[in-house]
Amino acid sequence: MEIVEIGGIFGLLLLIADVWAIVNVFGSDRGTGAKVLWILAILIFPLLGFLVWLIFGPRSAKSVRS
Repeated sequence: MEIVEIGGIFGLLLLIADVWAIVNVFGSDRGTGAKVLWILAILIFPLLGFLVWLIFGPRSAKSVRS
């Protein structure tokens, strides 16, 4: 029973993280093609897509200027 509860909590956290990532992709200044690819990656591979987006996707204005 505990494994099911942990899996459910993990799934909920992953869903929240994926929705957050997709909202940030929509709000980014990237081109339409890049946005579509990021969103597809996050939807098709929820955990891996989110982790890859977290590492390579978000860029703040401060890091771009440096």
